[in-house]
Amino acid sequence: MHRLTNRQIILGITGGIAAYKSAELTRILKTHGADVRIVMTPAACEFITPLTLQALSGHAVHQHILDPEAEAGMGHIELAKWADMILIAPASADFMARLNSGMGNDLLSTICLASEAPVVLAPAMNQAMWRDVQTQQNATDLQNKNIRLLGPGVGDQACGDNGPGRMLEPLEIASQAAALFEQGSLAGKQVFITAGPTREALDPVRYISNHSSGKMGYALAAAAADAGARVKLISGPVNLEAPARCERVQVESAQQMLDASLDGISDCDIFIAAAAVADYRPVSVAEHKMKKGKEELMELHLVKNPDIVATIASQPDNPFCIGFAAETQDVVAYAQDKLQRKNLDLIIANDVSRSDIGFNSDENAVTVISKTAATPLPQTSKRLLAKQLINLIADQYAGK
Repeated sequence: MHRLTNRQIILGITGGIAAYKSAELTRILKTHGADVRIVMTPAACEFITPLTLQALSGHAVHQHILDPEAEAGMGHIELAKWADMILIAPASADFMARLNSGMGNDLLSTICLASEAPVVLAPAMNQAMWRDVQTQQNATDLQNKNIRLLGPGVGDQACGDNGPGRMLEPLEIASQAAALFEQGSLAGKQVFITAGPTREALDPVRYISNHSSGKMGYALAAAAADAGARVKLISGPVNLEAPARCERVQVESAQQMLDASLDGISDCDIFIAAAAVADYRPVSVAEHKMKKGKEELMELHLVKNPDIVATIASQPDNPFCIGFAAETQDVVAYAQDKLQRKNLDLIIANDVSRSDIGFNSDENAVTVISKTAATPLPQTSKRLLAKQLINLIADQYAGK
């Protein structure tokens, strides 16, 4: 069920004894990488407590159309835009009827109306209710409206009857829901990405750094998450919001970035070193702010920083390693040398001397270099370029 990785799923729960199975369904979805937000109808709260679902999902349970804690009180619109899928399990006969008629008289039905995400129902009801002519007509109408029904199954029911109407087991619902998502090119893979600059302290207020904005690394993190990867973004200080569905680890210095990169590296499948790491750091850091003296010159003694991507590439069972070469001249030649010297699988070279694609620009143009080929990617937005790069990296990784 790798297709659930990074997916944002609203799990709707309506009134019925099968609601107790929704707790296990929440756990399964979370275990396989989905971010789950729970929406309960008032009737559902009679069968299972919101506190139980909150503990399992890790998020507050949503129950009211107008949420005073949501932005502008419009919680249903925020959730509707957030979801990749709305999965309703159990879906009662009453909810199916209201959904088919286009009613929006509770939070869950309103979200279904307001969202462009696919809606999936797992019906659960007494066998006579399921066989009822109107319920069957509602089921047919809903499917004609591109709403997917999973089940129901056949078997013993809580009321003592036996027949169709039993909600599918949570594992089967999760498996069928996962199959509805497209398979991402990096589904289930663990990807580490470094981004932004590092800062090497001189004293408590001064540091050595560079002009990296982190935009390329953050775009790669977002693209990798979209491709189904579990992304750990190791970021130097930047003015960017963390991409959705990514774990961000904030660091300052090169040593901190290396430590964060090595943490969990045995689980990493692909390592992308997009950060602009300072090559050197001061031999010592002044305890207090250095005062300006009478001398015209001040000497700084620097020591070489660890080479992060080379260190990762030298690990036992090392991940597939991609480096970046930000150069101002002889871009391809320098990049090819780095590829060989650091034992990388790929290196992405770009000319940072150009103001239209250099540091802080929203666009970029690169050449992707392997041991056998050099593939230029023309200038475009960093967002679109990141998608191209992730697809290319996924192909090269699969080939290796």
